[in-house]
Amino acid sequence: MPVDAINKPLISLRPVTGAFAEPAPARLPANGKRFFIWTIGCQMNEADSSKVSAMLQEVGYQRTDDEQEADIVVLNSCVVRQAAEDKVAGKLNALARLKRQKPEMPLVLTGCMVTKQQETLSQRFPHVDLFFDPSDFDKLKQVVPELSRLDDDLDALPHYYQPETDAGTSGVTAYVPIIYGCNFLCSYCIVPYRRGKETSRPFADIVTEVERIVASGVREVTLLGQTVNAYGHDLAETPSLADLLRAVDAIPGLERLRFLTSHPKYMGDDIISAMAELRSACEHMNLPVQAGDDEVLRRMRRTYTRDMWMERIAATRQSMPEATVATDVIVGFPGETDEQFLQTYDMLEQTRCDKVHLAMYSPRPGTLSARWEDDVPHEEKFRRHQAIEELQERVCTEINARRLGETYEVLVEGKSKGRWTGRTRGNTLVHFDDPRELVGKLVDVRITRTMPWYLMGEAVGAPR
Repeated sequence: MPVDAINKPLISLRPVTGAFAEPAPARLPANGKRFFIWTIGCQMNEADSSKVSAMLQEVGYQRTDDEQEADIVVLNSCVVRQAAEDKVAGKLNALARLKRQKPEMPLVLTGCMVTKQQETLSQRFPHVDLFFDPSDFDKLKQVVPELSRLDDDLDALPHYYQPETDAGTSGVTAYVPIIYGCNFLCSYCIVPYRRGKETSRPFADIVTEVERIVASGVREVTLLGQTVNAYGHDLAETPSLADLLRAVDAIPGLERLRFLTSHPKYMGDDIISAMAELRSACEHMNLPVQAGDDEVLRRMRRTYTRDMWMERIAATRQSMPEATVATDVIVGFPGETDEQFLQTYDMLEQTRCDKVHLAMYSPRPGTLSARWEDDVPHEEKFRRHQAIEELQERVCTEINARRLGETYEVLVEGKSKGRWTGRTRGNTLVHFDDPRELVGKLVDVRITRTMPWYLMGEAVGAPR
């Protein structure tokens, strides 16, 4: 998953009134207080931040985009790359002045930076009032005592509510975590040490949550997990991700269904078949590869080979010829030679992915690879990064050029630079002009101009 700082209006939540709704707990009256949430990292962090937002709104807080006027500030952190951790540290240091001005304002840090690091962090950032592990929402009661006045179970709290759309934002898409943690121990990855072992949510709880979300007006749901296609192995009935996809697809009103992030080892034919057969399942495969050389993959502890990954992509395209493909790649892993990098380059040139999330290797303390010499110079990492960026620009230019004149269904998410913006079922970004109010609508868009990273077009027909 790409790492990027996010400070956007979060989904706020209010009682559902649809067919699948249960009676909502009474929201506490507005107390005049405001909260500010800053999030960096993956979609799991975004989902956690939305849940914190919901909890605070239920006890009378209102969201603000200005940290200066906040009565509580929450930062949700990421440590998957050094750059992400540096951004969090920079943000915390920048908030020290605000904390001196408003000592009564709780400053809270959560996310992967916190796990098993609370003592160290409290010494490094003494102005932070509370550190809590990912998804350990009950800890918020320590600085938001109003949460103790709610009769409802905080773990279930977000399941009762409906997204509320702010101007220019979308309340028609939602993330639903289905499995937490990761049992793999990739040599470069800190996530298993911070998120713990895999724990699947109960099958029925997930289906019920999606029913309520769809009843509230959400049209697209993305099922989340660090290894989402490992879902169910730890449950008594051992349901699979394919089983869950079929159950969620059967929910009336759901237009689109996605899932991420997957591991190639668990990308079985049953999942690919479900994607091809199900009405709502989007024709988009997100399958990280990380490297195209088997020796590098072995030292990364990825547990598959280049050919295995390529075969899964080929199987996907055979079942869904129109499917788009996204992957993740790390360049400059310790010991990666020029020849090994060229194996990755060649693999990407052959597979012609629609999107490559690209990163230069950076050692993460506590991981196996951090013990090894980081022997690929930064200049060489940058050269390899640029080479793949240029390859992808060429590939995506050619892929998108073939889309000129075609018409695609676009789910409109909001506006960007005055134009409507949304995504196709294949997750391709599309911009277009139209005078109508279209947030949350499905619009057929004829492509009139193509760029490497997005498409532009004109709406045809009536939105729905």
